[in-house]
Amino acid sequence: MTQLNIAVAGASGRMGRMLVEAIAAAPDATLSGALDREGAPCIGTDAGAFSGQLAGVAIQSDLAKGLAGADFLIDFTRPEGTLQHLAYCAEHGIKVIIGTTGFDEAGKAAIRAAAAKTAIVFAPNMSIGVNVTLKLLEMAAKNFSEGYDIEIIEAHHRHKVDAPSGTALKMGEVIADALGRDLQACAVYGREGVTGERDPSTIGFATVRGGDIVGDHTVLFAGTGERIEISHKSSSRVSYAQGSLRAARFLADKQAGLFDMQDVLGLKAAPEMTAAQDLGLSALG
Repeated sequence: MTQLNIAVAGASGRMGRMLVEAIAAAPDATLSGALDREGAPCIGTDAGAFSGQLAGVAIQSDLAKGLAGADFLIDFTRPEGTLQHLAYCAEHGIKVIIGTTGFDEAGKAAIRAAAAKTAIVFAPNMSIGVNVTLKLLEMAAKNFSEGYDIEIIEAHHRHKVDAPSGTALKMGEVIADALGRDLQACAVYGREGVTGERDPSTIGFATVRGGDIVGDHTVLFAGTGERIEISHKSSSRVSYAQGSLRAARFLADKQAGLFDMQDVLGLKAAPEMTAAQDLGLSALG
């Protein structure tokens, strides 16, 4: 069994703590490092202290110290932080699993460039269930290409800073690709006032923020006489953590390249589910 030496970025955050716990519970993984932003009150403390089970790894703000023993970095932080971490990892041969969302085009270009130097899994959602849902949406969209209005509704906790979510945008992209449309041209992100009759070629997005909602996504195909809803609801971040570990295992024998969770799960290889294009390279984040 190959032992995975994994560092976690944003180790004191909600997702970071879940990753620390998941790594501790995995027989083939070892927490080799923990990072957080400079000046954070957690710097210097044990990464497992929050759970009462010490990990023996101090949280660092210095990348050289925090990544000294790492072969992999899992990063669910903010775009600016992730890109800083990624540049260091690319130069030092550390493989990266990126769950951060909200990247602009320049950020996504930087990720593609880094993939020439190290292996990266970049996906807006690491959940296995969500990525299977993406394939279901691709299949549904091809069958509901005419006579159905498409709306994407997502809900997250009050602390989420980007909207729509990266997962909602990925769902829109998968649907648009299946229909031969350009999401940037057909997406509608808000409606207010007298909007006029709905354009059937559009894909609508609605965003809800509140409480501690981990992540709910529903795609509505509304036709005449029927509605079809495909939903995924997360009740815990544990699914993201488990998916991230699966991504690390996938990268174990990769030296470089940009991949996504469709690659990790082997969904692109299924003949009946071949993607229209490489979803990893076109992820909206």
